[in-house]
Amino acid sequence: MTQDTPKGDRIAKVLARAGIASRRGAEAIIAAGRVSVNGKQIDSPALNVTEADQITVDGKPLKEPEPERMWLYHKPAGLVTSDADEKGRRTIYDALPDDMPRVMSIGRLDINSEGLLLLTNDGGIKRKLELPSTGWMRRYRVRINGRPTDVSLEPLRKGITVEGERFQPMQVTLDRQQGANAWLTVGLREGKNREIRRAMESIGLVVNRLIRISYGPFQLGDLKPGAVEEIRRKIVRDQLGIETVETTGTAKPKRKIPYRGPRKPK
Repeated sequence: MTQDTPKGDRIAKVLARAGIASRRGAEAIIAAGRVSVNGKQIDSPALNVTEADQITVDGKPLKEPEPERMWLYHKPAGLVTSDADEKGRRTIYDALPDDMPRVMSIGRLDINSEGLLLLTNDGGIKRKLELPSTGWMRRYRVRINGRPTDVSLEPLRKGITVEGERFQPMQVTLDRQQGANAWLTVGLREGKNREIRRAMESIGLVVNRLIRISYGPFQLGDLKPGAVEEIRRKIVRDQLGIETVETTGTAKPKRKIPYRGPRKPK
């Protein structure tokens, strides 16, 4: 005998859509006893809710889900991509403009890396774009100390194993030699921890600067370090295959489709 599928959506998904946290973060909030449904505190995300249910977080009613939004952010080096840092270092959230809504980063850049970081107010978008199956190419400008050759870079193009962890083949182009350093363009479709730095070290090269210049169809362009720019809702919809709702009073880049990078900040 089969059971009917519960109506509605999982509570963690609903919290993520409302911009409370990512789905994993919402599960932690639920486990901490901060969420109530119809006046009853819950401690498990194994619950489906509908629009008829009254949900509160820390005693405050859950707001209506905002339309899905995304931003381009030029992360400077020296900032941690996390909500908080156990070592007390500054995070990207300390540096974002005060008028930004609550956002989550899509993927990460380590503290010494800089360049394009995508931000969103929607946990579903974050989860979708971080899935390996999404397969969006991420491109980086990489400065390394040394004099690499195409032959020495070939192991990276074929795929390499570092400390027992397999890295998929990378697209690697040797752009130019500049004194003791060389500039490369590197493309990869996965985002393992410090992947480029570790892969370079495994072939005897040391990365001394790493700048992400694109993430899928979204480009850093001439966005200045520390600057944030919202992506047009129509572009978000077209690129991610989701329905979005345009709202008035929202700043949008004055750029026509196709999207080729952000406009220069004033």
